[in-house]
Amino acid sequence: MSRIIAGSAGGHRLATPSHSRTRPTSDLVRESAFNLIADWAGTVGEPADAMLERFSFLDLYGGTGAVALEAASRGAGPVVCVEKDRGTAALARGNADATGLPVQVVAQSVDAYLAGTPHTFDVVWFDPPYEVPTAVVEAQVAAVVDRWLASDGLVIVERSSRDTPPSWPISLTDVRKRRYGETTLYLAAKEDDA
Repeated sequence: MSRIIAGSAGGHRLATPSHSRTRPTSDLVRESAFNLIADWAGTVGEPADAMLERFSFLDLYGGTGAVALEAASRGAGPVVCVEKDRGTAALARGNADATGLPVQVVAQSVDAYLAGTPHTFDVVWFDPPYEVPTAVVEAQVAAVVDRWLASDGLVIVERSSRDTPPSWPISLTDVRKRRYGETTLYLAAKEDDA
């Protein structure tokens, strides 16, 4: 069972599905990722529940909502979690209700969501199933950068360490790459004038 690592709901356990169609981001990867986000945001050392209070957060392929809930627990807002599987999205809503964190869960495919009316987000997290081709993820990242990402926003892509690293659109600059066993996180930032 997964849990929220830090912030206002730190330690709260999250419900996970009984099926194996989802691959929740491990607590270790989530904790490390949010440390990297804090470093990018310049909020290292701030209280955990206020670490991201100036930042909006979009979690694509959100699964049980663990990443979105972690962001909200650390003060991010608004926070949106997009998950295609209706049952898993219902579980994410239940986790949001149980924690009392303000996370909007959208039961829709990532492509359908990105085709909708855009809203600007400071941080966008991609955690597609490992079988989603890198080319599909790259196209989705390009759509986010074009219409959804703040002018100085951050993109995080979580992939299998065996996959080809994503190629970033020209307006993104590599920030970091971190490997955690089978999982690798790729971070890239958009420059103010890009």
